[in-house]
Amino acid sequence: MNVATDTSTAERALGEIARELAGAAAVFRRYGLDYCCGGSQSLGEAAAAAGVDPRAVERDLAALAPAPAEAPEEPLPLIDHILVRYHETHRRELPELIALARRVEERHAGHPQVPRGLTKLLEHMAEALEEHMQKEEQILFPMMRSGATPMVMGPIEVMEHEHVEHGEKLRQLESLTNRHTAPADACTSWLALYAGTRKLVDDVMQHIHLENNVLFPQFTQ
Repeated sequence: MNVATDTSTAERALGEIARELAGAAAVFRRYGLDYCCGGSQSLGEAAAAAGVDPRAVERDLAALAPAPAEAPEEPLPLIDHILVRYHETHRRELPELIALARRVEERHAGHPQVPRGLTKLLEHMAEALEEHMQKEEQILFPMMRSGATPMVMGPIEVMEHEHVEHGEKLRQLESLTNRHTAPADACTSWLALYAGTRKLVDDVMQHIHLENNVLFPQFTQ
């Protein structure tokens, strides 16, 4: 995507920019702009709501070198990509992250910056994600593969509603971990924990983005 288009970058939807410009998602994350659940907002609207200068965001976007998109855009290959890259990753990494959070909470219970309640939050996230992924694997994705386009609207609406709930949990996670910033005296486990929570947020946001802004519109438009 060339950011110097007939339509100014500030007028373009966050989801559209994130879909077409590799690296844009990281820029939006840095400025606190929600490109997944809030992907329909224009860059200008989202920046104004976040108190961010849209010109600064545009400059960072303009500096990105064009690169191939990570995921395919065709529906069936994209579904396969989501299953391997995100469903399998969440199931593999969340149990380890929960165990690590429990260890940090127990070992540093007296530390003023310990993320109290993080283990429980991650357990709730893992449960919600598992239920969500099973619905996709058992209901939505098979319907998409079969070409049952008129029937997918209901399941898609459910998934989009659950995506909003996942987004709220991500905000809770970032608040609880001080945006994944460990204290100066943090041990290796604590640092590893926050590296893991940062990756979890990135993965879930990209997962939601690919579904809300790339996959679902191909069945609803």
